[in-house]
Order: sequence, then structure tokens, then C-alpha cells
Amino acid sequence: MTKTFFIISLFVSIFTFAQDDLLKEIDTTAVKETYSPSFKALQVVTAQSTKLPAKKEFYLDISHRFGDVSDGFKNFFGLDNATTKLGVVYGLTDWMSLNFARHTYQKTYEFGAKYRLIKQENESPIDLVGYNVLDINSELKKSNFPNLEFADRFAYVSQVLISRRFSENLSLQLTPSYIHKNLIDPSIDTENLFSTGLGGRYKISKRVSINAEYFYNFEDKNFYKNPFSVGMDIDTGGHIFQLVFSNSQANTESGYITNATGDWLKGHFFFGFNLYRVF
Repeated sequence: MTKTFFIISLFVSIFTFAQDDLLKEIDTTAVKETYSPSFKALQVVTAQSTKLPAKKEFYLDISHRFGDVSDGFKNFFGLDNATTKLGVVYGLTDWMSLNFARHTYQKTYEFGAKYRLIKQENESPIDLVGYNVLDINSELKKSNFPNLEFADRFAYVSQVLISRRFSENLSLQLTPSYIHKNLIDPSIDTENLFSTGLGGRYKISKRVSINAEYFYNFEDKNFYKNPFSVGMDIDTGGHIFQLVFSNSQANTESGYITNATGDWLKGHFFFGFNLYRVF
């Protein structure tokens, strides 16, 4: 009886382990994905990346850009002059997301949509994503602009995000951009701006990457600089934390591309961070 019980138990154990191994093999085959995003975070540094949330994913976005670090101890190395962004991103589908944010910079309200057109998989060598933004500057006052209309507060941004994941460690992105502002100071700003950004990331460990981006603005005004930013992605599992160093303090697309005031060569730049928490 004991011998029979032992043989039956051994048979059941072998069958159970074999079944588990088979199920694992089936599961691995079933969920195997050919697509791997070029970027881990929704932003390269300040610019949007080709990464999108999955369907029904909800992100909380908190970003800070402190003041010019060259101000020294007087303004506590920029901490006294911070700008803040508080926003949310929602995956409407697997290929489209919507976002909303409030910025302390110009008291701006931001509405955006990001949508994937092409995935880098199979025969496609690139990710191709569109991104459109409406910014509403609520800081403008009729006391300064007597003929101010609501539409004068609007700024529009249209971008094409083209990225390629060259290897497990290296990804690059090209970002042709068009920005239109309904109200400007023509002595220092331009109503219509064409700009092209180049950015990328390089993984230095499993959870850390070094990122950088540069935008070249096709206009002849010299008051503002071309924005150049470097940063670091830190993947903590539950969220992505990005450290940022940039010569542009704004977080809005219509702000950081067109209104960069810092000069890296003179030590004028802004420190900050982006924090995305997914639910």
C-alpha cells in the first residue's frame, strides 16, 4: 500500500511539474511582443518622446524647473524661483493618449494629444508619433493689453516624433516642430516658428539612462537661445524619475522651445526634475 501510494505521488508530482513547464512555455509564446519602445519615459528630457501609455493607463505628471543656478546663494541656487507643472496623462487607446496640465509659467493651461502612426517592428525601422498641443496663457491682463481677446491667449504646437531604437542601450529621436502664438512681442519673439529637435538616450545600467536633446530654431532673432538639455532617467519600478539640466526654464512646448534664456557657456542653466507615476 505504501509502495503504491509512493508511486502514485511520484507520478502526480512529475505530471504537475511537466504541466507547469508547459503552461509557462505557452504563456511565454502567447505574450511575446515584437515591439519595444525607444524610450522608457514619456519625455526625452523636456521634449515628448515616442513612448505612449497603454490603454486605460493613467499617469500623474509633476515637474519642476528651478531658477538660474548661477544666482548662487542669494536665490538658493535657483530654488527660490521655481516653475511647476502638475498634469495628468490618460491612455485613451493603445495608440492615442490625452493630457492636461497647469503650469505656473505664464499660468498656462495645456491640452494635448499624442498618437502613434507607425511602430518600429517587423519591417518598419522607426516609431512615428504625432503630438499636438493647445496652450492657454492665463497670465495676460487687459490692463496691459486693452484690446485683449480670449483667442490671443492661445499658442499651438504641432510636432512629428520620429525615433529609432538602435540597440538595447541606444535610442535617438528627431522632432520637427511648428509653434504658432496668437500674441507676441515682435521685438523679442516670433509669431510662427519652425524648429527641429534631436534627442536620445543611452542606458548605463538596467534602470538608469543618460538623455540629451537640442532644438535648432529657424529664425533670425538673437534674444532667445536654442534650447539644450541633458538629463538622467531613473526607473524605480512604480515610476520614472528624470533629473533635468537645461538652459530653458519653461515646461510647456510653446515655452521651452521658443523662450530659452540660459547660456551654458556662461554657467546660466536651470536644474529640475520630471516625475511620472503610473496607475
